[in-house]
Amino acid sequence: MSLILLMRLLVVLSAIYCLIALTVLVARTFSFGKWPRYAKAQGSSAKGIVYAFGQGMLPWEKESASKHLPTFFGGIAYHLGIFAALLIPAAGLLQIHLPDIADSVIRILIVIGLVSGIGLLIKRLTLPYMRFISCIDDYVANVLVELLLLSALLATFHLAWCRVMMIVTIVLLLYIPMGKIRHCVFFFYSRILFGKFFGRRGTLPHPSIQD
Repeated sequence: MSLILLMRLLVVLSAIYCLIALTVLVARTFSFGKWPRYAKAQGSSAKGIVYAFGQGMLPWEKESASKHLPTFFGGIAYHLGIFAALLIPAAGLLQIHLPDIADSVIRILIVIGLVSGIGLLIKRLTLPYMRFISCIDDYVANVLVELLLLSALLATFHLAWCRVMMIVTIVLLLYIPMGKIRHCVFFFYSRILFGKFFGRRGTLPHPSIQD
């Protein structure tokens, strides 16, 4: 087996491990049981979930985001760059040749994401209150993602960087269930629970904006 085939196999195995581990983590949350609700429903859980993933995502609906708009939009750009970067190893595994226009768009998104990620890291390092609430996982997660963005970007220009990108991808996939990056799953899970609970209580969507 050639080195490149071995690395592709390791990426696939790492992805399978990551998926299984994340599934187990989500399943473990059900072990806490379900608390009985004695109050009569005052609203719709479905409407609450729609709000949580719709209007509730807008910055002016969140006090912390509305007061830190550059960080909010920087975070969006960061995540768009990550999604774009993941297309590179995925295309390599599936042996899909991306058209030139797709390559150009992906490169732009990765560069913007890389700059945003570095900016967020600098903010965490330089602001005293950010350093105070940060732990080693915050820095490790950021650095790993930055390495993925950088290696994926370089891999679009020269195939020699594909091996580096695959090594970074393997490490990242193994790390995801152990660190804060697992929010890639728990974000959606928690938003569903948030919308369902407060939608049922009738507090979401806000009564003042309901039809």
